[in-house]
Amino acid sequence: MQYPLGEHERENITSKTGKKLTDITLDAVMKNHVAPEDIKISKEVLKAQGQVAAEAGNAPMEKNFERAAELVDVPDDVILRMYDKLRPRRSTKLELVLLAQELLEKYQARNCARLVMEAADVYEKRGILL
Repeated sequence: MQYPLGEHERENITSKTGKKLTDITLDAVMKNHVAPEDIKISKEVLKAQGQVAAEAGNAPMEKNFERAAELVDVPDDVILRMYDKLRPRRSTKLELVLLAQELLEKYQARNCARLVMEAADVYEKRGILL
């Protein structure tokens, strides 16, 4: 895929619900043909953006897109809880371990779970757990 995807791959981009980017227009919104779920990004587009980053030699950005793709199927309330728990002095190590376990087992978010576990270890070493 050629970056920027929205310009060069417009016909190939679909939302989380499968709606094509070309079908998401102001007119379609005004006619109630586009629902809120229709404007959420798909795993495939996030993975494609990660591939573009990898090809550009930006491995950290590629990993960010991989984690974002994993979060597509994670409910918003869980994501917000994760962000809150990852703030310094907001969690115990056990809470972070349980969060990582939930991400891995319930949502198959392997890379996100790994990030939470890494944070738990670093926070423990720095003394910024509860």
